[in-house]
Amino acid sequence: MAHTRFHGLDQASNHKPVEFVNPFNKSSEYYGSHVFNKKSMQEYMPKDSFDLVRRAIDQGEKINLTNADQVAVAMKTWAIALGATHYTHWFQPLTGSTAEKHDGFFEPTSDGFAVEKFNGSMLVQAEPDASSFPNGGIRNTFEARGYTAWDPTSPAFVFGTTLCIPTVFVAYTGEALDNKVPLLRALQSIDDAATSVAQYFDKNISKVNATLGWEQEYFLVDESLFMARPDLVMTGRTLVGHAPAKGQQMDDHYFGSIPERVISYMREIEFECHKMGIPVKTRHNEVAPGQFEFAPVFEEANVAVDHNSLFMDVLEKVARRHSFRVLFHEKPFSTVNGSGKHNNWSLSSNTGVNLLAPGSTPKRNLLFLTFFINTIKAVNEQADLIRAAIASASNDHRLGANEAPPAIISVFIGSQLSRVLDELEKLEKGKLSPEKKSDLKLNVVGKIPEILLDNTDRNRTSPFAFTGNKFELRAVGSTANCAVSMTVLNMIVADQLVQFKKQVDGLIESGLKKEDAIFNILREYIKTSKDIRFEGDGYSSGWAEIAKNRGLKNTPDTPRALDFYLTESSINLFEKTGVLTKVELEARYDILQEEYFKNIQIESRALGDIVKNHIVPVAIRYQSILSENVNRLKKVLPDDVYPRVSKEQIEMIVEISERVSLALSNVSKMTEARKVANKIDDIRDKSIAYCDNVKPYFNKIRRSVDQLELLVDNEMWPLPKYREMLYIR
Repeated sequence: MAHTRFHGLDQASNHKPVEFVNPFNKSSEYYGSHVFNKKSMQEYMPKDSFDLVRRAIDQGEKINLTNADQVAVAMKTWAIALGATHYTHWFQPLTGSTAEKHDGFFEPTSDGFAVEKFNGSMLVQAEPDASSFPNGGIRNTFEARGYTAWDPTSPAFVFGTTLCIPTVFVAYTGEALDNKVPLLRALQSIDDAATSVAQYFDKNISKVNATLGWEQEYFLVDESLFMARPDLVMTGRTLVGHAPAKGQQMDDHYFGSIPERVISYMREIEFECHKMGIPVKTRHNEVAPGQFEFAPVFEEANVAVDHNSLFMDVLEKVARRHSFRVLFHEKPFSTVNGSGKHNNWSLSSNTGVNLLAPGSTPKRNLLFLTFFINTIKAVNEQADLIRAAIASASNDHRLGANEAPPAIISVFIGSQLSRVLDELEKLEKGKLSPEKKSDLKLNVVGKIPEILLDNTDRNRTSPFAFTGNKFELRAVGSTANCAVSMTVLNMIVADQLVQFKKQVDGLIESGLKKEDAIFNILREYIKTSKDIRFEGDGYSSGWAEIAKNRGLKNTPDTPRALDFYLTESSINLFEKTGVLTKVELEARYDILQEEYFKNIQIESRALGDIVKNHIVPVAIRYQSILSENVNRLKKVLPDDVYPRVSKEQIEMIVEISERVSLALSNVSKMTEARKVANKIDDIRDKSIAYCDNVKPYFNKIRRSVDQLELLVDNEMWPLPKYREMLYIR
C-alpha cells in the first residue's frame, strides 16, 4: 500500500477507530449541563440577583458590583461542581480565532492553606496583555493594556476543567479590539430599527433578534499524513499535489455512508457540544471525499457566533483524540470542492414571529414583504460591503470556483417570489383604489404562503439566496468568524429600515394611509433594487458580462475588496449606525491587509522550501537512478537495440530535468518578487504586490511539481499523495 512509504501511516492497521460511547441514552438528559444557563442560575443564585441578570440579558440593564459578586460566587460554585479548576475570559481578538488566559480559583492564605476565590471584579473585567494582538495602530506595542469585559448575553460554560466567560475586548482608550463589540452594536441597531418598523403591523412587538444558523464544512485528514505534509502544517492547505484518478466525479461521497472512524468522532463532537449548549443537529458527508459538515438549530446571532467559534475549537481538540486533523481552509485540496460556512440569517420578534416568513393573513404577509424587500434593497445598496466582509486570502481560492458563489454579489429569490414582486411593481403610484387594494391582498399578498409551500427553487451559485423563511449568505468562508459578515449584514439592513420608516412616515404625514404608504415605498424599492436580483447560473460565462452591464462589481481578490471598507459612504454608514468609528474601521482595514500579505508570504516561503528541500532532491535522485540504468543498458545491449529500448527512459530523464529546472526557476523568480514586495511600506500596496506579483507563481510552480509526482517512483516521493489523504479508512 502506498501510504506505508511513511512511518506509521498504515491507517488500516495503526488507526483502529476510537469507539466513543455516550453514557447517556438521550441528548436531552445532558444538553446544556455545562452551561451557566437559566436553570443553573436559579439553582445557585439568589432570586434578586437572578432577576437582575435576566434583565441585563433581555433589556441591557447594568449589573452593579454587589450583584456581580453574588453572580460570581454562584458561577464559581457551579463550575467547581463540574470539575473546573480555572476560569478564563474567553474572547475573539482580531486574529480570527479565540483567545483565553487561564487563572486558577486557587488563592493561598497567610496561614499556609488555600481557598477557591472568584469575585465580581474578576467576573466583570480583566486586564490581559494586549501587546501582541492585532490593533491596526490603535495603540503602540509598548502600551499593553487592554480590557476584557463580561458579556452576560452569552452564557458562561465549562470546557474541560475551565470556566469560560464570554467577553468583549477593548483598548485602554475604549476602541474595540475584537469581533464581538461591533457585532453587539450592529445587533442593537437592527433591534431598534426592525422593532420600529414591525410596530406598523403589531404594537406588541417590542424587541427583534437577529438569528443565525451556520453550516460548518471541513475536511478530516489522518494525523500522521498531516504531519508528513509541511504545507498542511504551515498553511492549512496543500500547495502541491496531483489530482487522484478518482476525486469527486462520481458524486458518491455526498450524503454517503459516514466512515466508521468519522462517525465515532462525530458522536464525541455532538456529546461535547450538547453539554455546552451548542445545538448541533445535522451531520453528513459533503461533496468532496474527506469533507464533512455539521449544522445546528438557529439561535440568537451573538450566541450563534460564539457557538461557532467554540465549535471549531471542539472539532480540533476532539480530532486529535481520534488521530485526525481538521482542515478549515476554504481550499485545502486543489482538485475537489472547498469548504464554506453558510450563514442562514433571519429576524425574530419577541412575539414569536419570524419576520422573514409569510403568514396566514395578508397583514402578516405585508409584514413579510416589508422586511424581505428592505433586505434586498440593503444588499443592492451595500453589496460592496458584503464582498469586503467575506474577503480573505483563503476564501479567494473558493469564490467562483464552480463550487461556491462567485465574487459578484447578487440575490436569488426564486421564480415564484419574483412574480410576486413583478406584480407589486405594476402598482400605480399614490393611493390605491379599494378594488386594487382588495385584489392585491387576496390574489398577490394573500397567496404568498401557497406559492411557497412547494417551492423547491434553490441556487447554489447565489451568494445571497432566500430559502423560504430566511436568507442564506453562502459566500462566507469556512475559516471565517461569523461575526464579521453578521455585523455588516445586520448593520446595512438596520440602516435601510431606518430610511424606510422615515419615507413611510413622510408619506403618512402627507395624507396617505399607512398601507398605501408602505406599498408605494416597497414598489419603488423593487424597481431600484432589480439589478441585484439574479435567478440564473452564477457560474455561467455570461453572468460576469450581465453583471457588468447592471453595474455590479466583480472583485476577485481580497486586497481590492477590502477597499470597500474605506469609501466615504462606508465610513459614514459605520459611524451613523454606531457600529465602528472611523479609527476602528481603519484599524481593521490595516489588520486585514496585513493578514492577507502575511498569508501569501508564508505560503510562498513554505512552497519554496518544499520544492528545494523535498521535491527537487528526490527528483534528481530518481533521475540519477534512471541515468545509471540507461548507461548500464548501453554497455550490455547491442547498438541496434539500445536506442529502441532506452528511448522512453531518456525522455523521462529529459522531462524530469525540464520540470526541475522550471520549478527552481519559478521559485527564484517568486523569491525575488517577494523581496521586492517586502520593501514596500504602504500596507495596501504591499498586499497588492503579493497578490499580483508573488501569488501567480504558485500555480506555475505547482504544475511542475505535480508533473514530477507522476514521473518519480512512488516509493521515493516525499509527500503523502491526494489519493492517500482524501480517503479515510
